[in-house]
Amino acid sequence: MSEPLLRSRYVMAGGVRTHYVEAGNNGHPVVLCHGGAPGLSGEAGFEKIMPALGTNFQVYAPDGVGGFGDTDTKAPASEGAQSRVEHLKAFTGALCLDRLCLAGNSQGAWVAAKYALEHPHRVRKLFLIASGTIATAMGLDHSQTEGLSALLAYDGTSVAMRRVLETLVWDKSQITDDLVNRWHSCATRPGANEARRSFREGMQRLTQDPNLRVKFDMTHVLPRLEVPTMFVWGEEDRFAPVELGRQLERLLPNISFRYIPRAGHMAHNDQPALVSQLMIEFFSGFPGREH
Repeated sequence: MSEPLLRSRYVMAGGVRTHYVEAGNNGHPVVLCHGGAPGLSGEAGFEKIMPALGTNFQVYAPDGVGGFGDTDTKAPASEGAQSRVEHLKAFTGALCLDRLCLAGNSQGAWVAAKYALEHPHRVRKLFLIASGTIATAMGLDHSQTEGLSALLAYDGTSVAMRRVLETLVWDKSQITDDLVNRWHSCATRPGANEARRSFREGMQRLTQDPNLRVKFDMTHVLPRLEVPTMFVWGEEDRFAPVELGRQLERLLPNISFRYIPRAGHMAHNDQPALVSQLMIEFFSGFPGREH
């Protein structure tokens, strides 16, 4: 029997029983950080591009703290997405990953960027996909979108989960009953709802408490990031409109931007062949700063 394309694994990372999926059997390490919608995980976020990436790299997609995937729901996330950064640090340390390439989508893009800002000597390349969280951290308004409305209205039902998915992807043929049920089952597993509630409270503290917001804000640090970075954005994004990307492009002259046609907030799911090829070419290119 052939080995599955994605392999399910667990590791203790900073005392947290952490689930992740991996692909590839050799090559430079690539770590993928999923977004913050209920039902998301490493596999749900990146299963469409991991096999292609695995032909060139050793790829890891962990389930973050905060009620995502199969990572321990009791793991603390008192500082919201910043807790995910600390968990990512523990995860890469547990697997002895260094000089890695890092990618993230949505909230996960903020996590990846913050990790690169805190540990630039450990990151060779950074690849970001459509992030309203980064836009907010850069001082832009991401308060009223169809996607955010669906997210705020999520009540733990499969009907509400379908509405969330409809704002995340452009190609609606992807939204099968099986996909809805998979995300719904993940979002409603024991402890997940309580973990998300704690995570949301942590995000509120991170973004609103003056003593913590300095950890969230990127206005003065992201424009100075020296890690080679590419940012892609779906032109049909209903969660974080493409105009946010175009505004960010003007604020981040050190970062290369690409806009993906016929793609929504999860452009790598709408256009997996194109986005995975962009990632492979970018990660395989010039090596970036060496320390």
